[in-house]
Amino acid sequence: MFLTAALSFSLIAGCGSSAAEPAESAVEEQTAETVQEPAAESTAEIEESTAETGEETAEPVAVALDKEAFDALIASGAVADDADIAASTWATAVKEAGVLRVGGTRTSFLFSQLDETDDSLRGFDAGLYQLLARYILGDETKYELTQVDSSTRESVLQSDQVDAVFATYSITPARQEVISFAGPYYTSQQAVLIKAGNTDITGIDSLAGKNVATQAGSTGPEILEEYAPDALVQEFETDIEARTALEQGRVDAYVTDYTLLLNALVQNPGVYEIAGDVFGPEDNYGVGLPLDSDGVAFVNAFLQKLVDDGTWAKLWQITLGDRTGIDTAPAAPVIE
Repeated sequence: MFLTAALSFSLIAGCGSSAAEPAESAVEEQTAETVQEPAAESTAEIEESTAETGEETAEPVAVALDKEAFDALIASGAVADDADIAASTWATAVKEAGVLRVGGTRTSFLFSQLDETDDSLRGFDAGLYQLLARYILGDETKYELTQVDSSTRESVLQSDQVDAVFATYSITPARQEVISFAGPYYTSQQAVLIKAGNTDITGIDSLAGKNVATQAGSTGPEILEEYAPDALVQEFETDIEARTALEQGRVDAYVTDYTLLLNALVQNPGVYEIAGDVFGPEDNYGVGLPLDSDGVAFVNAFLQKLVDDGTWAKLWQITLGDRTGIDTAPAAPVIE
């Protein structure tokens, strides 16, 4: 198992920010058939880091996602009984609409990346919402994607623009006051990203007086206040804006969840490094749903089926494990 320290629940997102998204001034609705975004690099090698044990361990090498294996797994997903759908007002509404409206991203290399060669979205999050579309509608292609960032995920649910949000979305008490969550379906922690070759910053304990980027609307500012109170925090709307500031030297480091940073590392070999170990409490990703929706029970039952029948582990292996050199899927988090 690679880097227990760097990949919580044995793989490792605490800021809960949507991974590697472009800056956009408004939420843009896209369908699975029409979204267009440049594909990410298929192979890359990322730097070495030190685990909690102090042992130097090679970080994994990202390889191209096995499209055939991914598509076959999604196409083999379960379909819900009519009685199960009828028992949920939320699922019934999706069924009657004939489409699952998803808030998510199309530029997250490991979680929801658009492949412009076939206009398909693939990744861990993408696989989950496509499996959910199949579960409710009997067809994994019957979804529409509205692109969100860390500042718009609640609003698209509150305004009924989407039925659910799958966007490396951290479950927090503040968010639970305005929306509901199913899950968790994934767990992570925080990390510090620096430019390759920076020897001045060695981890979270060396950020005092440094200009540190994080994402607005995420849990990053709160985490930095607790773990690096003397850092000079600058908030950016998107991951790409924060990383651009780091590359240009406008900030010294970027703190966010390790999952998001792993995307950056594997897509930009030699550009960035992780300073020190991951830190902070375990951070759970959930599926965002409208406040007090009975969709929570429905989606939790769906997620539990994926865990019980082995689909969760297979999806993890195809989208994350095989691409980062990890041979064994971790245990899934306990669904609440």
